[in-house]
Amino acid sequence: MNILITGANGQLGNEMRLVSKHSTHRYFYTDVDELDITDINAIRTVVKEYAINVIVNCAAYTNVDKAEDDKEMADLLNHKAVENLAIVAKEADATLIHISTDYVFQGNQCVPCREDWEPHPNSVYGSTKLAGEESIISVGCKHIIIRTAWLYSPFGKNFVKTMQRLTAEKDQLKVVFDQVGTPTYAGDLANVIYKIIEEDMLDKQGIYHFSNEGVISWYDFAKQICELSGNQCDIQPCHSDEFPSKVKRPYFSVLDKTKIKETFHLRIPYWKDSLKKCINILAENNSVQ
Repeated sequence: MNILITGANGQLGNEMRLVSKHSTHRYFYTDVDELDITDINAIRTVVKEYAINVIVNCAAYTNVDKAEDDKEMADLLNHKAVENLAIVAKEADATLIHISTDYVFQGNQCVPCREDWEPHPNSVYGSTKLAGEESIISVGCKHIIIRTAWLYSPFGKNFVKTMQRLTAEKDQLKVVFDQVGTPTYAGDLANVIYKIIEEDMLDKQGIYHFSNEGVISWYDFAKQICELSGNQCDIQPCHSDEFPSKVKRPYFSVLDKTKIKETFHLRIPYWKDSLKKCINILAENNSVQ
C-alpha cells in the first residue's frame, strides 16, 4: 500500500514517521511545503503520482484561542482542506483517516463522550473541526475519523513541554482544576493509526474516540509533569475564570473509548505511564544536545 501523511511536521505526523519506519508499505510524508491541502489539484497530483491508497490527515489549525479572530484560516484548514482530501480520496477509491477533536462537544456533562452523541461545539476551532467531519461524511469517501484530546509529544509546542519550562523557571504557578479530561500521547495515537493500516482494518469505517486511559484535571496533569521532570514549583489550583479567554473550553471532555478498543482490539496505556515515557524521551533528547 501507498500511504500519504499530511501535516507530517506536527506532533502526530512526526510520531507517524517514527512508528512506520520499518513498514513494508510506502509512506509519503508531506507538510505545507510539499503539499498545500487547500489546493485540490495539488492533492490530486500527489495522490495520482504515488498511487495513494490511504491518506492520513494530521494537518489542522490547532490554535484554539487565535481561531476566534482567524475564522477564515481556521475554516480553510479544518473544513475546506479536509473536504478537498475527502473528494480526492473518493476519486482515487482511497481511505481517509482524519484526526478530529473533543472540542466538537460542549463538555458540560460529567459522562464520557460517546461517538453517537450529537456534537455542540463552543468555539470556532470546534465548529470548523466539526465541519471537516461533516464534509467527509457528505462527500462519502471511505473514512475513519478519530477524535482525540489534550495531545502532547516530544515534538512541537504542547502543554507538557510548556509546563516543564514554566515549572523549571518559576517558584509558583496557577493551573486550572475545573477542566477535566484525559491527555493523549501522540505516540500512542500514531501506533493505533499504524495498526489500523498495517493490519488492513481500513474497512471498519466510522467515527472513533481515542485518548489515554484515566481522568484528570489540567492541575493534576501539571503536578505530574513537574514531579516527573524533577522540578520544584508550588503549583496551585485555580478556576478557569481566573484566565479570561474568548474560548469557552469543555469542562468535561473525557472520551469514551469502548468502540475503538473493541473494534481494533486495543489495550490503551494509562495516561501516567505514557507521560513518563514522553518525559524520558525529552530528557534523553536534552542530554544529547
